[in-house]
Amino acid sequence: MLDIDFARTWFPALQTPWALFDNAGGSVPARPVIERVAAYMSTHAVQLGASYDLSVAAGAAVEAGRGAAARLLGADVDETVLGPSATALTGRLAAALVPTWRAGDEVIVTNLDHEANVGAWRRLEAQGIVIREWRFRPETMRLELDDLEELLSDRTRLVAFTHCSNVVGTIHDVPEITARIRRAGALSCVDGVAFAPHRRVEVRALGADFYVASLYKVFGPHVGVLYGRREALLEGRNVNHFFVGDGKTTYKYEPGGVMHEAVAGLVGISDYLDAIHVYHGGNASAAASERTEHAFDLFADAEARLVAPLLEFLRSAPRVHVLGSTSSDRATRVPTVAFTVDGCHASDVPAALDLEQIAIRFGHFYAYRAVEALGLHERGGVVRASLLHYNTPSEVDRLIASLDAFLAP
Repeated sequence: MLDIDFARTWFPALQTPWALFDNAGGSVPARPVIERVAAYMSTHAVQLGASYDLSVAAGAAVEAGRGAAARLLGADVDETVLGPSATALTGRLAAALVPTWRAGDEVIVTNLDHEANVGAWRRLEAQGIVIREWRFRPETMRLELDDLEELLSDRTRLVAFTHCSNVVGTIHDVPEITARIRRAGALSCVDGVAFAPHRRVEVRALGADFYVASLYKVFGPHVGVLYGRREALLEGRNVNHFFVGDGKTTYKYEPGGVMHEAVAGLVGISDYLDAIHVYHGGNASAAASERTEHAFDLFADAEARLVAPLLEFLRSAPRVHVLGSTSSDRATRVPTVAFTVDGCHASDVPAALDLEQIAIRFGHFYAYRAVEALGLHERGGVVRASLLHYNTPSEVDRLIASLDAFLAP
């Protein structure tokens, strides 16, 4: 069982009277991340690629950060593209792939995803790409494979979909979906931003051609990461300077390079995961994949316990409607919970809880099309409480008590 008190000692920003339930928008950074960013800026703030020792050391620190990002996805370093955000990386990927397609080719997007994995593909319509929409089922808030079947054709080039919606929290069966896409001869681009903070990602087991995540939601600095299957990355065209060429797997997707100090700080995520692993009885010499798996297994169990009383309360609360499943089963959802309250604008709830120093949020959370499909924009969207393993049972109790007071007649 995760020792939450021990975990919290690794996050300086948690030393606050506020109970932070806005974690799906960004986690607080782990202490080793902060220390590594500061150390890089203090000692290695020089250009990369030169022969002098300071530059060599700086380059090694940045490459170690890329290795840490690869570890989080179960990828190889030369399949790990870094950038400022998931939105930016998906845009670059779309720009790299579209020259390999022809007018009339098709891309399938969903109306459930964060716009990062929708808008970049929809904009290709201006270049002759046909966009088809895979719609979620409102009664379950899930994407169903049967509905995708009706959209796939011999012109389908790519299907973009979410591993786990950032408003619903329900986990999709990615291996099943990617296998069907692969049989259709198309590529898959999976948005794992809302999944990666809660579970270990293993891109090869998922069968994804492309997988994107935001590491500032996985206890790190503001860096996005894109996995690409090596052959798929090579297929894309260069979006960097012309002389970089098409033969690179990562650099051609990183115009302007990466933010050196932030990428160097990514090693701090590994430091934290390893500390969790060892503290909870793990072997320090175990393989990196085993250390990562152990840490995230502890996180997932802790989060299921934390979110269970919140979901139980919301299930029984008057006027409250939870989006998607109300099960706390770790196999089916992450602890990101969105709901509406009859008779209330979504903004009313966070405003009341602000007074209690409980941080939740309202809006569409860039899942604009999902909220639109549900007809909720006029009501301010949804209310979202998003937990991470470092939240405490007492914080959840405070959240429930404050919601109960808000809902009282």
